[in-house]
Amino acid sequence: MTLVSPDEARRIAVRAQLLDGSASGILDTVRRLGFLQIDPISTVAPPQQLVLWSRLGPYDVAELDRLLWEDKALFEWGAFIWPIEDLPLVRARMRRRRGRYAHERRGAEFLEVNARFRRYLLAELGRRGPLLAREIEDRSVTPRESHGWTGGRGVTDMLGYLHGRGAVAIVGRRDGQRLWHLGEAWYPETPTVPLAEAERVIADKRFRALGVRPTTSGWEPHPDAADGPVPDRVTFLSPFDRLIHDRDRAEALFGFRYRLEMYVPKAKREYGYYVLPILVGDRLVGRIEPRFHRKTGTLEVLGAWGDTSRIDPVLSSLATFLGARRIDHRRP
Repeated sequence: MTLVSPDEARRIAVRAQLLDGSASGILDTVRRLGFLQIDPISTVAPPQQLVLWSRLGPYDVAELDRLLWEDKALFEWGAFIWPIEDLPLVRARMRRRRGRYAHERRGAEFLEVNARFRRYLLAELGRRGPLLAREIEDRSVTPRESHGWTGGRGVTDMLGYLHGRGAVAIVGRRDGQRLWHLGEAWYPETPTVPLAEAERVIADKRFRALGVRPTTSGWEPHPDAADGPVPDRVTFLSPFDRLIHDRDRAEALFGFRYRLEMYVPKAKREYGYYVLPILVGDRLVGRIEPRFHRKTGTLEVLGAWGDTSRIDPVLSSLATFLGARRIDHRRP
């Protein structure tokens, strides 16, 4: 096993995650990262958008939508955006047998009890789709009481279970809500990949995108990892950014303890609700808590800690990306 020093590991990790200024476009960036995590939290911007901004600077979000919904170069599944060339790997997961976990057993029970509703929903999508969830009549029943209604959540639950299995696909957004259609009408034909092979390839892709991984002996680089100087570039990182997503790995790699305190009671927070680490070159040097007020077009800085001496140009870049008309940064 080849090992590298902590300094080399930091540089490799930053370069592998394209945070060294080498990112060249949305599609290439997603391909290199492997996926973008989707989350509705948009205190600043949704994480799938903010992760791209950290690498590309201000970009046209409409291009991300075009790549997803028009060009179909990307697709959405399992709360992630994936490159379309990874669809055969993801389809292996769609086909896998479920039942190991309690939530999988609940899903199987729901689908079994609601077999008639499942046929109705798929027929509606085939006849009328794409549709919003609210445009589909809820004919579901509860698994435990097959004569009772689910209280309006049945459509959402059914779409979620069928999406996990590839029977339905997310094919766009309307007013911020997901549009659904039949998977066979949206996904292209792909080769069949065995699940074990798919998991091996996905794991290797993730290792490559991270650059290094910790072992009991030290930092192991991916065989394709490249070390080299990292430009003295400054940016902010989403809490969902893969460079810091594994908090223990980030602490070991950068000597920087970071936790998302969104669900911590306000009085017990060490920093703030939605705090972003500040990356300078291959070092995490501080943190900042920005908040974008869409109604007023104001990017407000609620707090900043550590080395914040070079954040002003980054705030200007973020404001441009968000379309903010002003920055409210009250310095102590």
